Amino acid sequence: MYAHRSHAAVEDQSAFHHPALFYSSEEDYLRGVGAFVHTAAARGRPVLVAVPGERLTRLRDAVGAGTEECTWVDMRQVGRNPGRILSMLQEFADRHADRHPAIVGEPIWVGRTPAETREATRHEALINLAFTGRRAAILCPYDTALPDRVLAQAHRTHPVVGGPGDFRPSPRYADPHTVCRDCDAPLPEPADPAVLDFQEGDLGAVRDAVGRWAEQAGLSPRKRTDWLLAVNEATSNSVRHGGGQGTLRLWRTAGTVVAEARDRGRLTDPLVGRRRPDPLSASGGRGIWMMHQLCDLVEVRTPSSGLVIRLHVTLE
Repeated sequence: MYAHRSHAAVEDQSAFHHPALFYSSEEDYLRGVGAFVHTAAARGRPVLVAVPGERLTRLRDAVGAGTEECTWVDMRQVGRNPGRILSMLQEFADRHADRHPAIVGEPIWVGRTPAETREATRHEALINLAFTGRRAAILCPYDTALPDRVLAQAHRTHPVVGGPGDFRPSPRYADPHTVCRDCDAPLPEPADPAVLDFQEGDLGAVRDAVGRWAEQAGLSPRKRTDWLLAVNEATSNSVRHGGGQGTLRLWRTAGTVVAEARDRGRLTDPLVGRRRPDPLSASGGRGIWMMHQLCDLVEVRTPSSGLVIRLHVTLE
């Protein structure tokens, strides 16, 4: 099944390799992704497969024997918030840095919301920054049933593109910083949010007010705890790094609660919060990393006025 000369067989084994694989059928998917996994596993390379759950079993069955050491995870769960994915990929690569790790990551699928898709596109661009100079391969499958604008972005975020057995350099590949700036689309304004202005001495009262608001909004106790921790990190960051004060807005959409923290801070490194922070390091990033781990979606914008962070958690 995998006799064709796949891109996995011709990649530069000494460099970072980040192709996008476009597929239009299950056969294309199993042939293209299966060849990548099978070839890497046959060479004794550690393999991480992070794809939507409905594809995991079929892919595992298609690849067959010899992949006992592969790690299989459901991207719908681990990557529900696209801002969590890069941390997972880097941790896997770190554990196997001396063995040329191979990763399949499918962060965008039919049914993703536009906001999730935009942040997943940002993630794809950031892969190229985070893995610069590293020895690893990350294959990203894209269903051709996705909107044309999403497929066009895949050409901008992947240096190599193609289908099973037919890969080539992408003439539309763009600098990751440019793609990230393009992802900074203006956020839609909510209708009638609750507004809380705060400074350092107000953080305790803000936590209490947010807790009461979340309970009234119908957020379950477990999710309420996670969301309150994330909101606390956002407001604390505003006090520490955003000019000592900020504004918090809260609102509910159909099935989701949202908190937005605005302050006068700046975020110049797009990779902040995308790697598990060293608890002994003073370089920062812990707060944003925690927000990504605790929320279903995190949107960050850096207008001229400062920093905006939106934290989304679903009610279900």
